Amino acid sequence: MEDSKEQTGRERLVAQGARLVDLVHYQEDSVVSRTIIHKKAGTVTLFAFDDGQGLSEHTTPFDALVYLLDGEAEIVIAGKLLRLKEGEMVMMPANQPHALRAVSKLKMLLTMIRS
Repeated sequence: MEDSKEQTGRERLVAQGARLVDLVHYQEDSVVSRTIIHKKAGTVTLFAFDDGQGLSEHTTPFDALVYLLDGEAEIVIAGKLLRLKEGEMVMMPANQPHALRAVSKLKMLLTMIRS
């Protein structure tokens, strides 16, 4: 069962409009995440990266879509360097190594589809 804090946070989002960029906040020298949806079929997660922060190279068995809400990122997918800015997106294919680094403070939406 979800704790009351998580349940209350989710209830504030259901059937109401919200600005994604306002649902996660920057913290100095940190990466902050907030899961919006967590289901068997996939997840939707917001991230806020302080400048210079990132995610080291890894793989996932599922396709993922990254959409930048704010800032700029360097993303490496299977050895290919991409530089994305606010309003841009990229699909990261399953089982391909990828990494991300915030060039500036960065907020992004990560959607992972499991089925």
